[in-house]
Amino acid sequence: MDYNKMPTNSFDNFFLSWLPDKSKIKRPYYLTLANALEEDIVSGKLAAGTRLPPQRELADYLDLNFTTVTQAYNLCREKNLIYGVTGRGTFVSPMTDKNSQIQRKGSSDIIELALVTGFDRLKAPIIEASENVLKKGYIEELYSYTEPAGHLHQRAAGAHWMSRMDVHTDSEHTAIFSGAQNVISTAMLSLFRIGDKLAVDEYTYSNLIGTARLSHIRLVPVRGDNCGMFAENLEELCRKEDIRGIFLMPNCANPTTFSIPEKRKDELAQVIARYNLILIEDDNTGVLPEQNRNYHSMFTRLPDQTIYICNSTMALCNGLRVTFAAFPEAFRERLLNAQFHLNIKTSSLDAEIMTELILSGKAGKIMEQKAELAYRRNQLFDEIFPEAVKPGSPSAFFRWLPLSQLNMDEMELERQLLQQGVSVYGSYRFAVQRNQGNFIRLAISSPENEDQLKKGLKIVRDFLATQ
Repeated sequence: MDYNKMPTNSFDNFFLSWLPDKSKIKRPYYLTLANALEEDIVSGKLAAGTRLPPQRELADYLDLNFTTVTQAYNLCREKNLIYGVTGRGTFVSPMTDKNSQIQRKGSSDIIELALVTGFDRLKAPIIEASENVLKKGYIEELYSYTEPAGHLHQRAAGAHWMSRMDVHTDSEHTAIFSGAQNVISTAMLSLFRIGDKLAVDEYTYSNLIGTARLSHIRLVPVRGDNCGMFAENLEELCRKEDIRGIFLMPNCANPTTFSIPEKRKDELAQVIARYNLILIEDDNTGVLPEQNRNYHSMFTRLPDQTIYICNSTMALCNGLRVTFAAFPEAFRERLLNAQFHLNIKTSSLDAEIMTELILSGKAGKIMEQKAELAYRRNQLFDEIFPEAVKPGSPSAFFRWLPLSQLNMDEMELERQLLQQGVSVYGSYRFAVQRNQGNFIRLAISSPENEDQLKKGLKIVRDFLATQ
């Protein structure tokens, strides 16, 4: 008898959700098995949420040692391709298949309620600022590779702008990035190591999920309510696991719209300080006028542990890929070094236009106009969906709609609504692990006007009423 070969069992009458091609599993077995699993997940052959075969059963099917399958699963888990639930098994992570990419559908006949844009029609001040920049005597200096983190006067304008959001820093600890996503990617690659764990909300920014996967950083969800994650749950998680950092959107979380009240911020800050976590604070829309009096940033509470992201792209103009970031001295060298290697530099021309908007006072006026437009659209949304979750900010650019009963999966829901002329995003796109419920995110700032928004929302309402 050959004792080196595992016993062969027949699986002809036994279902396994994933049956890799045995002929492709070569030495080293754990690596080729992990590659096969990754390939089937990325290609869409294994859909998000699929429960994978138990490790012992898969090992038996492949005539491999149990520990070999465990190694393969662990490799994929480190890449955030799969996750485990105690007592339930191992599942394919959300946001891993090719259908998960967030992109505009491209048809002028589609009412856009999926991709969030910040009222693009407010372009006149942007155009005027652009024309003023081109007339400046030092315009040629903006066309070089110098000052990769931004010119001094641009960074000073950014520091001044962030002071509106209760973030007080100087130009030496301010840098200009090509959008909020660029800051997140740079921070993950420079301040975290492969396999590090980042605490996040149960539903979080979808591009963060993708970036974590590319960076091989594990996202760990923390339970919360409509005021954000619970501090006691974060504390418990930090006691049990080696958590390296935390990602928060205190102002208006994407996709849930939840805002973290000041008391909860204090509680979270105590835990973050106690465990010396790196905090990425993403202010995805900027503080809107109605919040100015009472809003206090996490950066102010934890200035030595926080990277603050001021997403001017969403607040002012989507086409200007400029985002200011504030950071402590301890992060400065690593962050700026990574920024240079990723970007070389952000467009100085875009940064100069943003600087012109800030220093002329037009940026503040644009935000006030957008806040008023968003407020009216939220009122319209509440009239059509009175049962919807109320946003943390009355001027939120998007809304989070619970679906109490749904007779199809969310991908099919997206497909059928698209056929009806409306593009939406289901909650599976934002779920860190297994989707806990059915929701859709509706970008109320994206339609061209209120009539188009009303039409799109009514299509969604009427469609859901038939389910």
